Amino acid sequence: MSGNSGFDDIGAVASAVKANEQYATDIFAELRAGSLFGGGITRDAYGKGEQFAHDLVVRHGREMSLEVTHDAARNTYLTLPGRDRGLPSVIIGSHLDSVANGGNFDGAAGVIAGLIAVKSLVSMNFRPVCDVTVMGVRAEESVWFEQSYIGSRSALGQLSSQALKAPRIDTRKTLEDYIREAGGDPELIRRGQPFLKKEQVRAFLEVHIEQAPALVDAKCSIGIATGIPGNFRYPNVKVTGEYGHVGLYKKFRQDAALAAAEFALCLDRTWEEWELKERPMAFTIGRFHTDPKEDALTKVAGECTFSLDVRAYSESDILELHETVLGFAAEISLKRKVRFEFGATTRAEVALVNKDFRKGLEEIAHEFNFPFIRLGSPASHDAAAFAIAGVPMGMIFIRNENGSHNPAEAMEISDFLDATAVLTRWLHRELR
Repeated sequence: MSGNSGFDDIGAVASAVKANEQYATDIFAELRAGSLFGGGITRDAYGKGEQFAHDLVVRHGREMSLEVTHDAARNTYLTLPGRDRGLPSVIIGSHLDSVANGGNFDGAAGVIAGLIAVKSLVSMNFRPVCDVTVMGVRAEESVWFEQSYIGSRSALGQLSSQALKAPRIDTRKTLEDYIREAGGDPELIRRGQPFLKKEQVRAFLEVHIEQAPALVDAKCSIGIATGIPGNFRYPNVKVTGEYGHVGLYKKFRQDAALAAAEFALCLDRTWEEWELKERPMAFTIGRFHTDPKEDALTKVAGECTFSLDVRAYSESDILELHETVLGFAAEISLKRKVRFEFGATTRAEVALVNKDFRKGLEEIAHEFNFPFIRLGSPASHDAAAFAIAGVPMGMIFIRNENGSHNPAEAMEISDFLDATAVLTRWLHRELR
């Protein structure tokens, strides 16, 4: 087969992708049916839900005669062989896990977009110059093990050995135990042996639903990513004061709950100040609680714990924010006579989209006459792990009405097909 057979007309690309509309609808429905628990989707990392999703895409890949492989972390790879198999490959990937009681499209849309892009290439009798691989990534949602990019970092030989000791939050069983039970090899990961070497990967492309309503607000079906923020996280910040009687005068109190609340409000004011200066950042306190064994209606809280995620789009901003966080804690400790213990921390570096990839994706969106905007991702994605490892990456976002990490995710199939058409066109244009 020739490298450009049947692909001279962009309309033919659109038609090939459009022909898979029912296929996309059906596979999303199948995915939902197999991972719906209670009112939402739960594809738990290295659990029953995530495994179901990997088994599903493997079955579809085999029906398309794609080569199926797995690595030491049990990431899934579905490969359409290229004309020259010695060339670096293009990987289209995203994750197949979800948060508990989440939505059906976060992560999975990127894997299904990859399958449909490959299916469209084959239907157009197009064989790419290099291998094109659809990657189903494990354990991207850091809620499960409180570690970032577990699957993608493992594939790239960059997951720390300490991360393998991380317990899953619900079962307390370690990540390495889960990987071993899934058929993987934690020892290979511990040695930093990469399954994907950066010189063997030409590009990593990820399609993902938006997770804030920027595209909804802009009335655009897709967004072309500019970058992914870095972050620092403290999963378990502990503020220790002193338990006291409900009638204790203010000057005698060492109230841990009020100290933690003041800390949160200080960061909120910082966020407002940064927004006025057009400096993008965000912070999230996802957990905030007193000790249920000690707290009571009529007691001053002597202990309060919370989680903290702070993110920004430059390493210097992240450093500045980290110093700000520690400074607030020091000031509040003196003021309220409490002690802040931040505990273990994790970091993720800032990742920028390859400028040539971004330009190419924007040109293709113009070719299709799809309305789009440039969009800095507010969330973390596996594409960042590849960029940090030195692999050029690009991302396409899909309009999504009701945010993410909830059962009401509302991606329209028509918007999904717009993003998939841009992805497919990029593959056929770049891989002739």
